[in-house]
Amino acid sequence: MVPQGFTVDLNKPLVFQVGHLGEAYEEWVHQPIVTKEGPRFFHSDFWEFLTLTRWWAVPVIWLPVSVWCISMSISRGLSLPEIVPLIALGMFIWTLIEYTVHRFIFHIKTKSYWFVTHSIHVHSTHYDFSLTQLMLMLLWNHFRGNTAHYLLHGCHHKHPMDHLRLVFPPAAAAVLCFPFWNLVKLFTTPSVTPALFGGGMLGYVMYDVTHYYLHHAHPTRSVTKNLKKYHLSHHFRIQDKGFGITSSLWDIVFGTLPTTKAPKKEQ
Repeated sequence: MVPQGFTVDLNKPLVFQVGHLGEAYEEWVHQPIVTKEGPRFFHSDFWEFLTLTRWWAVPVIWLPVSVWCISMSISRGLSLPEIVPLIALGMFIWTLIEYTVHRFIFHIKTKSYWFVTHSIHVHSTHYDFSLTQLMLMLLWNHFRGNTAHYLLHGCHHKHPMDHLRLVFPPAAAAVLCFPFWNLVKLFTTPSVTPALFGGGMLGYVMYDVTHYYLHHAHPTRSVTKNLKKYHLSHHFRIQDKGFGITSSLWDIVFGTLPTTKAPKKEQ
């Protein structure tokens, strides 16, 4: 049992501390500490290593995968004029995935240690759930706790300039490739699936590299300057707006574009 008023010790591994914050976690995680070097997550050197990723690992690992997927569609009979629109569509779909995941998963409200406080009830006389649906519900509950949220995205808001925990770890990305591939496969033909998935993968690479650039580069062009300002506003000013990274398109569509200026106080 952890006493009320629990305080996180930044000199100790953080992951298994933050869950004890309870309802105070939401405020704590959105008070950023701006240092390039991040905190330690785990006592274990192995698990700690898995949380650290150099930005260049993303294009080095995933660009060849994207090219290989696209080449699969060519080998299955699609021509270049047929493939290019599929790649563009995959990249476009990725921008919506980027927005949706950031808004509805990365910014979910949490207050428990691992799980939500309520449980899933399945009546013994009425079976509405497939095994897949039940697993998804359990996973959803799992990632609604402070500890899981901190690992997933909270750490980035607490330490936004941590250069080794800014892009998505390759091991985690590899696991997510399987459900995304099967989802695309479900709605497309065998020849279309690889090109569409490869386009989405290309969109992901652009997202992660752009994200790193916005945090650590010094843009000189107006387009990238505005994109950096737009994203840093999400971190330091209005954290429940501005969920797009590579584009503000879906923020405009869904009404989550941050205001350019803070509202004036009434006299």
